[in-house]
Amino acid sequence: MELSAFFQAHDRVAVAFSSGVDSTYLLYSAINSGAKVKAYYVKSAFQPQFELNDAKKTATELNADMSVIEADVLLLPEIAANPSDRCYYCKRLIFSTIAKYALADGYTTLIDGTNASDSEDDRPGMRALRELSVLSPLRECGLTKSDIRRLSKDAELSTWNKPAYSCLATSIPTGDAITQEKLEKIEHAEDHLMALGFSDFRIRMLGSSAKIQLPSGQFDKLPENRAAIIKELKKHFNDVLLDRKVRA
Repeated sequence: MELSAFFQAHDRVAVAFSSGVDSTYLLYSAINSGAKVKAYYVKSAFQPQFELNDAKKTATELNADMSVIEADVLLLPEIAANPSDRCYYCKRLIFSTIAKYALADGYTTLIDGTNASDSEDDRPGMRALRELSVLSPLRECGLTKSDIRRLSKDAELSTWNKPAYSCLATSIPTGDAITQEKLEKIEHAEDHLMALGFSDFRIRMLGSSAKIQLPSGQFDKLPENRAAIIKELKKHFNDVLLDRKVRA
């Protein structure tokens, strides 16, 4: 199936929007198809401020109608306790929240940016999408991540080469309780590294330590920034570690 055919069959849709590569291309395609579409961005403790800023900027670039709604993810013990299936409960909360607002706005079809490269084995939240009848047009149409980046570049979307980003909660080891304080420490560390020009990295929280994982192409930036990184991150962590295993 082509995306154009999908939007002919579903011409009034709500898009779960994160401003990442996939959801941006999905929103762009829905708008270009002539479908009636509205984007919904969910702000929670797991999303850093820069993601919301990006979502507003991208929605403006696409001239898209977007609502920002909030979800208190830490209110649910099944999420805050950080079990191995945390993502299932989080996805269910987020998408059911979007569905509620979308229905109030007259949208009964909710779609998301899951693509054909996303393995169900790697995405515990897939079960929540199925249970809530969320459609994934990119996946249905067989579009992989590389396809979407290529098509986004052709469409001159600013997100075509945007690095993938996992939520703040993924920086906390499974089984360690998630708190607002921990999330704020991780966000502060990420903001500092981004301000120094690093990208596509991860901060892993190990007890009271922060472990930095970098792509191979950014190791050469470390020497000149090492002192600044340690000084800033040690405001919130007892130790700052570098994972010598290159981030894929």
